[in-house]
Amino acid sequence: MSTSNLTRRGLIKNSAIAGAGFAAPTIFTASSAAAYTNEPTGGSVTLGFNVPQSGPYADEGADELRAYELAVEHLNGGGDGGMMNTFSSKELTGNGILGKKVEFVTGDTQTKSDAARASAKSMIEKDGAVMITGGSSSGVAIAVQGLCQEAGVIFMAGLTHSNDTTGKDKKANGFRHFFNGYMSAAALAPVLQNLYGSDRNAYHLTADYTWGWTQEESIAAATEAMGWNTVNKVRTPLASTDFSSYIAPVLNSGADVLVLNHYGGNMVNSLTNAVQFGLRDKIVNGKQFEIVVPLYSRLMAKGAGANVKGIHGSTNWHWSLQDEGSKAFVKSFGTKYGFPPSQAAHTVYCQTMLYADAAQRAGTFNPCGIVEALEGYEFDGLGNGKTLYRADDHQCFKDVLVVRGKENPTSEFDLLEVVEVTPTSQVIYEADHPMFAGGALGSCNPGA
Repeated sequence: MSTSNLTRRGLIKNSAIAGAGFAAPTIFTASSAAAYTNEPTGGSVTLGFNVPQSGPYADEGADELRAYELAVEHLNGGGDGGMMNTFSSKELTGNGILGKKVEFVTGDTQTKSDAARASAKSMIEKDGAVMITGGSSSGVAIAVQGLCQEAGVIFMAGLTHSNDTTGKDKKANGFRHFFNGYMSAAALAPVLQNLYGSDRNAYHLTADYTWGWTQEESIAAATEAMGWNTVNKVRTPLASTDFSSYIAPVLNSGADVLVLNHYGGNMVNSLTNAVQFGLRDKIVNGKQFEIVVPLYSRLMAKGAGANVKGIHGSTNWHWSLQDEGSKAFVKSFGTKYGFPPSQAAHTVYCQTMLYADAAQRAGTFNPCGIVEALEGYEFDGLGNGKTLYRADDHQCFKDVLVVRGKENPTSEFDLLEVVEVTPTSQVIYEADHPMFAGGALGSCNPGA
């Protein structure tokens, strides 16, 4: 969708598009100068990085921490500057944020909502964090986003894919750069129809929490709209490690497609079990049995190994993209850590930069100033092309990638290939879409 189209829809308020030079200054209300939670008074500002360092999404958490540390290094003037050099906004200069050195504290969400809230609360109350970011579970993200709204700090969501994060559970103090279940389905469905036809019977295995529920709803609605029949929807506990008992019934269900609404270690284990049961070798209803993984990541592909070959899914970003921002990030991350970054790493690096840039443009760390600077903000140079932070729900809109497991990978990192870049215009939706209904964004809370 062009910038002019977005503007006509009243979605853009602030813009920093490449080629336009410096972003126009943003004028803020008097609330920007009012007292707020954890206002920095010294020469530094503290950010809270709250990620799963244990549990089924720990691999994503480890890569998020790497990216956060790289972002802080760049903000403080270290390294090669990464995507600060390609970002369409030129407010960040390597002098911290608003002249203050960036420091950080970390926490372990354990991929549990209660643990994540406790960790975030400690970082806000004991460590003085002015912003919380991270997570690789939508259940965690929604819980922490609610806490940050109550506490009066900004939440820059990490990896969270549930429609609810910027749907019924959206909050004024929360922002999401990652895409969602609806977008995955909108990008994937046409590709699946072209590959497998319109006469298919799908069986869903779904992680039993907010992300799984909305991903299942989205992909089922999109595939049913093109003629597929949904045979069954079975929920699986997030703590599951062996999915054999869930895979076995698929064999006698009449399904010829298995949709794995699983992520992280769950997807690695369920896909492995499905292959062990011989599903990929079956002919059902006169058709080759197929498996679909709606949400993919390089880390999951690595864990599943050869089992991902030929299997399609969607992803928010991939290190093989050739835009200048992606190349700069891959170079910086690879130089520091020796391997390419995951989509989780990319997302949290972007969120850190976007927060810092918003504070710089706003001239304050006051959450209400940050909110005003990010609402309706369109930017470029951080990968995925032009990107919009919609004011109505604080959801980012950008291109979505459809990927598949490579048949002949050249390395342990070269496991996925991009088969289609789905434009924003195909995945955007109205803010009051039924899948995102309920709840209200509300007003920013500056806290103290």
